[in-house]
Amino acid sequence: MRVVQAVFGVFHHFELAHQLDSRRMLTKVYSTWPWRRLQREGLPHSKVETFPWIHTADYLLHRTPFGNRRLADELGYLNALAFDNWTAKRMPVCDVLVAISGAGLKTGKLLQERGGRFVCDRGSSHQRYQAEINLEEYRRWGLEISSADDRDTVREEQIYDAADAITVPSTYSLKSFMQQGIDASKLHRIPYGVRLSRFRKEADPLEGSFDVIYVGNISMHKGFPYLLQAFAGLQHPRKRLYMVGSISREMKPVLDKMPLEQVEFVGHVPQEQLKNWMSHAQVLVLPSIDDGFGMVMTQAMACGCPVIATDHTGGPDLIDEGRDGFVVPIRSPEAIREKFELLASTPYLREQMGAAALEKVTKLGGWDTYGDAWEQFLKNLVQ
Repeated sequence: MRVVQAVFGVFHHFELAHQLDSRRMLTKVYSTWPWRRLQREGLPHSKVETFPWIHTADYLLHRTPFGNRRLADELGYLNALAFDNWTAKRMPVCDVLVAISGAGLKTGKLLQERGGRFVCDRGSSHQRYQAEINLEEYRRWGLEISSADDRDTVREEQIYDAADAITVPSTYSLKSFMQQGIDASKLHRIPYGVRLSRFRKEADPLEGSFDVIYVGNISMHKGFPYLLQAFAGLQHPRKRLYMVGSISREMKPVLDKMPLEQVEFVGHVPQEQLKNWMSHAQVLVLPSIDDGFGMVMTQAMACGCPVIATDHTGGPDLIDEGRDGFVVPIRSPEAIREKFELLASTPYLREQMGAAALEKVTKLGGWDTYGDAWEQFLKNLVQ
C-alpha cells in the first residue's frame, strides 16, 4: 500500500509518518514547515517535501506586534488553498491520501478520480461545533472577539463531505461530528500515543509540597480560568501552580480579574525539558472546554504524573477513574478542587496513581499501538 500525507506544520503527522514508514507504506509527506525545521523529525529528506512560504511568514509575523486575528485568518485561508493546489500538482501514484483537516480538498478529489481513497484526519472536534463552543466561552467571560472565519468552516465541511473517511483521536471528537450530522460509519477513532524516548520519569515530587502543572497554550478554550479558581480554593501551605506555555493576547483582561497567588507563569519550555517539570508535579490538569485529545496527558503519565482532565478531551478514553487520574465536567472549578484536596490529603494515593499512569502508557508502546490501528484501518479502507 502507498500512502501520502499532507499536514500544516507537524502536529502528530510525523509520528504517523514514522509508523507508516516502518511498515513500508509511506510514499511522501507534504508539509508547510521548512525542511530546516522538519529535519529534527527524523524522516529522510527523500520522503518529505515542503511548501513553507505562507505558513512561515504567518508564524514570523505573529511574533511581532503587527500580528492580528484578521490578518491570521487571511493568511491561514490563503495557505490552505495554495498548499492544496501545490500538493495536487505533485500527487504521486498512491492508494490513500491522509490530509490533516483543512488540507487536501482538491488533492483528495483528484486521487478519488484516480481510484484512490481520501482520509480527513481531524485532531479536534467538528469545526462548526468547535467555533460555537469557543464563542460561547468568550461571551461567558465578557470578551468581544470575532467568530471563526466562516470560509474555514465551509471548506472544512466540504472536506468532511468529500472524504471517504474521517479519523479523530477521541470519543469526544467523534460525538461532536455525529452531533453535526456526520454518519457514524464514516468516523474512526484512533487515539494518539506518546514518545517514550522523550517522556519518562526523571524524579519524584517534593515531599510536603503540592505542585500542580498545566502545559499548553494559555487561552480561553483551554478552560484556564476554571483551573485558577480551583487552585485558589485549595487550602495547602506549600502549594504551587506552574503554567507552562505562552499566553494568548485575549487572556489579559481575564487574568487581571483572576486570583494569581502562588501561580507561576513559566512560559515556553522545550519539549525535551517537559519531562522534568512533569516528573516533579503531583498532578497535571487539562481543564479544556474543547480539546480533541490533549497529548500532554499521555506525556505526563509517561513521567509518572496522574492527570485531571475534563470530559471534553481524550480523558474519558484514556483515564481509569481514580486509578491513574480523574475526569471532571467542563467549567467546574469545584470538581477540580475536590480532586486537588483528595490528592493533597492522601500522598500515598498520588503515588499509586502515578505508578498506574506510567504502567498504562508504557503498555501502549509509545506510538506503536497508534501505528497498528492505522495500518488496520487503511487496509480495511482500501479493501
